[in-house]
Amino acid sequence: MQYILQTSVYPREHEQLKALREETMHHRWAVMSVPPDEGRLLSLLLKLMNAKKTIEVGVFTGYSLLTTALALPKDGKITAIDIDKSNYETIGRKYAQRAGVEDKIEFIESEALSVLDKLVLELKEDELFDFAFVDADKANYTNYHERLLKLVRIGGVIMYDNTLWGGSVLAPANSKVDRETDGIIRINKQLAVDPRIEISQVCIGDGVTICMRIA
Repeated sequence: MQYILQTSVYPREHEQLKALREETMHHRWAVMSVPPDEGRLLSLLLKLMNAKKTIEVGVFTGYSLLTTALALPKDGKITAIDIDKSNYETIGRKYAQRAGVEDKIEFIESEALSVLDKLVLELKEDELFDFAFVDADKANYTNYHERLLKLVRIGGVIMYDNTLWGGSVLAPANSKVDRETDGIIRINKQLAVDPRIEISQVCIGDGVTICMRIA
């Protein structure tokens, strides 16, 4: 892992991403931040897709948000949703400003389901998102999935973070698990058999599942 970071991740990490990562390391919930190797994958996917319009559910201090903003073209736009904007305001926002990409970001401070439901009602077919990144409360992942399949265009991608959940997905079937772990187990089972998507679960960071909408 250290070899990968030193040879192909850190040398290509934008200076503002590095500064954000280093400041976030001092936060008591630093473990919630997207790791830099996952950030590289996210950036590459966005560029391969020529994505211009994305949505992010769960922001924290904004490492994935800044990664996305840097990867999108000048006219790219991100709708970012988080129930608590304070971590982004106090830590992440200044790095987006310094990188010159803050104008790409529309931040909505709210619980996500109501925002997603509103977008489902409002967006027209030609206004759908190219890409969605989900790193919020795991208990709602299955609920987010149903909304995002209506908000991301066919051929677009939804990327779910933490789908290995520290290995707790291997809990015995009859064992009692908390709501977050149960949410990850349920979304993994749902994604595996959902005919509306193609998927690849990748062992990077705490696990990510990449889904391409096909129907």
